[in-house]
Amino acid sequence: MNHRKHSPPGNGHALPDAGALPHGAWPVEPMHGAGDPPNGADDLPEPVQEHLPIAAGEGEVGNTLQTYLREIRRAPLFTPDEEFAMATRARAGDFAARQQMIERNLRLVVSIAKSYLSRGLPMTDLIEEGNLGLMHAIGKFEPERGFRFSTYASWWIRQSIERAIMHQARLVRLPVHVVRELNQVLKARRALEGEAAASADGRTVRVDEIAAALGRPVTEVSELLRFAEQPTSLDAPLERQAGNGAETLGDMVADEQATDPLGHTLSHELDVLLEHGLGELSEREREVLAGRYGLHDREPETLEVLAERLGLTRERIRQIQQEALLKLKRRMARNGVNRDSIF
Repeated sequence: MNHRKHSPPGNGHALPDAGALPHGAWPVEPMHGAGDPPNGADDLPEPVQEHLPIAAGEGEVGNTLQTYLREIRRAPLFTPDEEFAMATRARAGDFAARQQMIERNLRLVVSIAKSYLSRGLPMTDLIEEGNLGLMHAIGKFEPERGFRFSTYASWWIRQSIERAIMHQARLVRLPVHVVRELNQVLKARRALEGEAAASADGRTVRVDEIAAALGRPVTEVSELLRFAEQPTSLDAPLERQAGNGAETLGDMVADEQATDPLGHTLSHELDVLLEHGLGELSEREREVLAGRYGLHDREPETLEVLAERLGLTRERIRQIQQEALLKLKRRMARNGVNRDSIF
């Protein structure tokens, strides 16, 4: 049986051989038979324990996924002796044995992938990433140590899925070290929330409690928790079932730099009235107002600068400014413009 036939539906690509994976793309290997991940995996996000429905897709994708799940159930599980023999042959380079190891353990991948359904990736992607971890585990497994393959492979499957969630499920990718620190904070928060739920007091876990549990400053924990907030795409449709061309969130966000047509018209009318009003002032009055308020695209000038440039005192410049403003406001008021809105 060809393993291409068992690739999870979604992107149509065959699963690559684990030997083709880039060097350094995998974490330190766990001890054979260890039921729990080594210390290095403590930083990785914990899977959600609730098991959601497997049919995470809709329409054709959902049907194809169900067909895939039915197909992989047909492959019987190995007995311990069969597993030892097949794993030994696969480790020696027997391609057919390797294929059998893959096909007989695809159900293990699905079982683990189900617990990650609420983490931002569809079931098809979770299965595909888990299958990559499964194949890598086959290449690393040493059957002579006497432990079952499923115990060893589970760790690699989870590693592969969790790394994919770190890098793909977020709209904004976070550095690996930030993700690890965030996961520590979230793990501590979940533990405290569990304690709060058990006490039935209904209280909300505070940031300072999380910080105390971790022995870290409150400010650092608060900053990390900000990264836990999932951003929303402006291209996301407002209605979940909407098709192409539907109204998006971005359509509802105002452009603060866009010109308001009504405001632009009123501003233009005010400029016209202001120009007419300035025409009734003396040349010195126009120059003082233009200098003080930066009219006609000029840079505003201080009383000192303007006084020095015109050869007058600061007090005289201030008087001319006040007299000119009074004339201008009266002129504008006669045209129906609120005098308080001028300057």
